[in-house]
Amino acid sequence: MMEQVHWLGHAGIKITGSKTVYVDPYRISDRQTADLILITHDHYDHLSREDIRKIHGDDTVIVVPKSAGSRLPGHVEEVSPGDSLTLSGVKIQVVPSYNIGKAFHPREKGNVGYVFTLDKIAYYHAGDTDRIPEMKSIRADVAFLPVGGTYTMSAEEAAAAAADIRPQVAVPIHWGSVAGSSRDAEDFKRLCKCEVRILDTVSEK
Repeated sequence: MMEQVHWLGHAGIKITGSKTVYVDPYRISDRQTADLILITHDHYDHLSREDIRKIHGDDTVIVVPKSAGSRLPGHVEEVSPGDSLTLSGVKIQVVPSYNIGKAFHPREKGNVGYVFTLDKIAYYHAGDTDRIPEMKSIRADVAFLPVGGTYTMSAEEAAAAAADIRPQVAVPIHWGSVAGSSRDAEDFKRLCKCEVRILDTVSEK
C-alpha cells in the first residue's frame, strides 16, 4: 500500500498508481506530469506556482479552495469544504482544515484537506490544521498529518487526531522545513496507536 506513496518534503506528497496525484508540491525537483494536483490553501509553501509549472501538463487538473483558485494554469476546479467530485477517475471528498486558537488558518478562510481514493486506497491529506471535530468522521487507509506545531498540530495533537481517524498507516508531514523537526516526527510515532511511517524525502527525476 505504501509503495505508491512518496514524501516530497514539508507537506508535499505524491501518489503514483493508475494516476499520478500530487498534494501541495513545494520545492520539488520532480518532472513527472501530474494527472491531479490538489492544493489545500494559498500559503506560499502549499500553493507554489513555480512547482505547479514543473509537473503541469495539457491534461492536468488542479483542485484548489475557492480562496486560492485565481491565476493558475489550465483546468482548475475550485472547491469548498463539503464538496465531493470525481476527476480523472479519482474520487475526492473536500474536508475542512483550520486552526483552533491560532490566527494562521482561520476556519472562515475555507482552507481544505482532501480524502481521495486511488486504486481502492483512501488517502487523507489534512492540510494545515489543528485537531478539529470533523476528523472524527473521516476514514482513510493512509493519513498524512502535520506534526510540526506552531502553524499546525503538535505531535501530541496529531497522535490524538490519528486516534480519531483510525487509519491503517499514519504519515507525519509539515516538519523539517518551515516548521518542526525530526524529533516531532519521532514523538508522533511514539505516541500514535496505529502504524506510523516516517518517510524519507525522495530525490525525484
